[in-house]
Amino acid sequence: MTRLEVIPVPGMPEIGRAADLAGLLLDAVAAGHEQLRDHDIVVVTQKVVSKAEGAMAAVDPDDPLSHKPLVERESVRVLRRRGDLVISETRHGFICANAGIDLSNVARGEAALLPDDPDRSARRLRDAIAGRAGVRVGVIVSDTFGRPWRRGVTDVAIGSAGLRPVIDLRGTHDAYGRELQVTEVAVVDEIAGAADLVMGKAAGVPVAIVRGVALDAFLAPDERAGVLDRIVRSPGEDLFR
Repeated sequence: MTRLEVIPVPGMPEIGRAADLAGLLLDAVAAGHEQLRDHDIVVVTQKVVSKAEGAMAAVDPDDPLSHKPLVERESVRVLRRRGDLVISETRHGFICANAGIDLSNVARGEAALLPDDPDRSARRLRDAIAGRAGVRVGVIVSDTFGRPWRRGVTDVAIGSAGLRPVIDLRGTHDAYGRELQVTEVAVVDEIAGAADLVMGKAAGVPVAIVRGVALDAFLAPDERAGVLDRIVRSPGEDLFR
C-alpha cells in the first residue's frame, strides 16, 4: 500500500515579478528543516507563479467589478452568465469562473491572471530545482476550481512536469478480476487536492511537498506530458460544451 506525506512549506516571502521562485522555494524548504528528495512532488499555487511571471493586471480597488473587462479579454468563449458570474473558456481550454481571474491573495488594486503556459511554468521550476538541489522532482501548478453539480471548490492541476497527468488503467483488472474499460485516473488533480489540505486558502502557504506517490506516476527524464495535452478534453470529446 502507498503511504503519502503531505508537507506544507511555510515561510515563502511575497513574490514579485521576475522573482527567483526556485531559489525562494528551496530556501523556505531548508528553513523548515526539510530537504527535497528524489520523486517528491512540489505543488505550487498558480498565484505565486503568476506573480513571478508578471501575469498580473491593475484594477480599480474601489470597484468590485473592475476586473470584468479582464474576464472578457481572457475568455475565448463565454458559456454561461448569471448576474456577475461568468463561466468561460480560457485560451488554455480551461472551463472556469471568470476566466481564472482572481483577486484573492494579491495586493489591493491588482488581479492575478492565469500563467500563459502553466505546463511550461512547471517545467521551468522542475528544471531549476534539479539544477540547484540535484533532485528529480515532479512539479504541479495548482489552482482552485468549482465543479459542475457539486458544491464547494477544490484545487486541481493547471500545469505539471515530470509526472503522468493521467494514469490509464484501461485493460487492467479490478479486485474481482473484471477488466477495466474506461478508468483513467487524473493523478495530478488528486495530488493538487491533497496538497491544498495543508496549504489552505488564507494561511499564506503557497507550496507543499507530496511524498510517497507511486514511482509509476513519474515520467522518464526525457519524457514530456502536461495538463494541457493530457487532461483538458478537446471539444469533440466533451459532452458538455
